Amino acid sequence: MNVNAAGVRQNAKIVVKIGTNLIADRLSGLNLDRINTLARGVSHLRTAGHSVVVVSSGAIGAGLAARRLTARPRSIPEQQATAAIGQPILMEAYEAAFRRHTLMVAQILLTREDFANRGRYLNARNTISVLLENGVVPVINENDTVAVEEIRLGDNDTLSAMVANLIGADLLIILSDIDGFYTDDPSRNPQAEFVPVVEVITPKIDRQARKTGGESGTGGMATKMQAAKRCTSAGIAMIIANGGNPRILQDIVAGVYRGTLFLPSASRLSVKKKWIGFVSHPKGSVRIDAGAEAALMVHRKSLLPSGILDVSGEFAGKDTIAVLDAAGKEIARGLSGFSSVELARIKGKKTGEVEKILGRRSRGEVIHKDYLVLLSR
Repeated sequence: MNVNAAGVRQNAKIVVKIGTNLIADRLSGLNLDRINTLARGVSHLRTAGHSVVVVSSGAIGAGLAARRLTARPRSIPEQQATAAIGQPILMEAYEAAFRRHTLMVAQILLTREDFANRGRYLNARNTISVLLENGVVPVINENDTVAVEEIRLGDNDTLSAMVANLIGADLLIILSDIDGFYTDDPSRNPQAEFVPVVEVITPKIDRQARKTGGESGTGGMATKMQAAKRCTSAGIAMIIANGGNPRILQDIVAGVYRGTLFLPSASRLSVKKKWIGFVSHPKGSVRIDAGAEAALMVHRKSLLPSGILDVSGEFAGKDTIAVLDAAGKEIARGLSGFSSVELARIKGKKTGEVEKILGRRSRGEVIHKDYLVLLSR
C-alpha cells in the first residue's frame, strides 16, 4: 500500500484527476486560479519526489464559454467542435500555470481504442513513461474531437482509472466538489455519514454510491466507485477529495487530508493482466458451473472446458472474454484459448477429448491462469 495515515510514501507514481466543474464554467470559461492552484500542488508533489500525471476535463467547458453557448450541445458533432475549440484554450492555461513552477507539460488525447488495442496501449504507456522520466507532466483528456459513441470512454473518472492502470500508478487522486464518499447524498440527507476509509467495496457501498451526489458534469459518485474498483482490484490506492481545498494535494502527501481512501488489494497485477482485466473489452463470455468457479476463485487454477455451461458472443482465439458464474455475474476475464465456435463444440467436455473433437493439438485450457484476471466480487 502506497498511501496511509502517514501520507504518501516516497517516489510514488500518482494520477490526479480534476473535474470540469472545478476548472471550467460555460459562462465565465476556465477558472485560472484553480488551475494555478493545481499546478502549485503538482509542483509540491514533484518536489517531494513523486511522478505525476494529470487527467483533466474542461475542454468542452472552455469551448462553451469561447462560443458563448449557455448549454452543452446535444449532438456529437457539435460537442466535438466545441471540444476542438476548448482544448487548446485548456492546454494554454495549463502550460502557463506549470511554467510558473518551471515544469513542462505535454498534451495526450486518448479514446477507448487506444486502450483496447494492445499495440496502441503499449505505445501510450511507453510515451508517458518517457515523459515522466524527463520530468514532464502529462496532461491527459479524452479525445472528444474524434470520439464517437462506440469509442467514447464517457467520463474522466473512468479515463483516470484506466490511465492509472496503464502507467502502473501507486495512487489515483480524484478531485471533486465533494469531500469524499458518504453513505447517502449529504445535500439531501443531513444524517449521511462521511466514510474516511473503504477497505472493501461491498454491494452495500455500491448501492450507497448510486444515491450519493457529486459533480454536475458527466461523472458522479457511481462512476467514481467504478474507478475505485478498477484501481483497488489492480493493487492501486484511490482517494476522493474536495478540489476546492487549495492545499488538498499537499495535505494528502502529509497525510492530514479530509477525503475517502480506498485501500488496494494486497497483490499487484502485471501490465498484461491489468490490460486484460480492466482495459480490454470482452468480445464474448462463458458461463461456468460451481466447480469451475471454485477452481478459479479459490484454487487459482486455469479454466477448463469441462466447467463451461454456455458460450455467448462471437470471438476468436486470444480475444478477451468475460467469465460468468452460474447466475450470470462476471467474476473474471481472460484471453480465450479457443474461438467461440470451437468452445461451443467442446463445452462440458474433458480436456483429453478436446484434440479429438477439434482435430488439432491443444493444451486444453480455455483460459490459462497466466492470462486470467479475477475481478473483485
